Amino acid sequence: MPAPDETAVEVSIVVPVRNEQDNVAPLIAEITAALDGRCAYEIIYVNDGSTDATPQRLSEQMQHRGNLRRIDHAQSSGQSAAVRTGVRAARGAIVATLDGDGQNNPAFLPDLIAAIQAGNGRVGLAAGQRVGRKDTGFKKMQSKIANGVRKAILSDGTRDTGCGLKAFRRDVFLSMPYFDGLHRFLPALMRREGFDIAYVDVIDRPRHSGVSNYGFFDRLWIGIMDLAGVWWLIRRKRTTPVATEFK
Repeated sequence: MPAPDETAVEVSIVVPVRNEQDNVAPLIAEITAALDGRCAYEIIYVNDGSTDATPQRLSEQMQHRGNLRRIDHAQSSGQSAAVRTGVRAARGAIVATLDGDGQNNPAFLPDLIAAIQAGNGRVGLAAGQRVGRKDTGFKKMQSKIANGVRKAILSDGTRDTGCGLKAFRRDVFLSMPYFDGLHRFLPALMRREGFDIAYVDVIDRPRHSGVSNYGFFDRLWIGIMDLAGVWWLIRRKRTTPVATEFK
């Protein structure tokens, strides 16, 4: 596919990735199969300090996919930082994200994107909600605890914030205060900004190959401090006054 005209890009697909050399080509093929002919899109892979052949695999794909972009972090900075880098570089007004390990099925991307487009400016986020999860029992327990605590404190109406499949308005995302772990609190923060959330059930599937690169402490314990910070942000939110300028 030729490189898209920057002004014509409607949707940017952001994929944070670290040491996923064997998952690069299959996932890109699935993304293109899901979106070709549906919209003008680009794919942005943020290589988060990989030490395997992930950069080489991306370079190979870029030779025959003009809408594929690669951005490298000099060293691993974490999933949130990688998502932020991709969103800042995105050309589309709508950004969709998914994990680079193949567990998120790109076939659901059109449904997420359509939910944003159908929202007429009121829907800021379309969040994937996993059913039939293929994670280990330990990871399921971990997510259940984290989601339960988050829902009790933030009342964000979301049963699963850990799903990497999301679509959102780029401008709203970039207007939010950035912190490590932001991607796990998008529903609460979108509501804080006055936007509605759309939910899309998605089918989880096993990892294609490799092992998880963002572990237990990245998912749960560090999130306790983030949770307190998001609660404070929500509590401190004030209604924006209606202002009229006279000339």
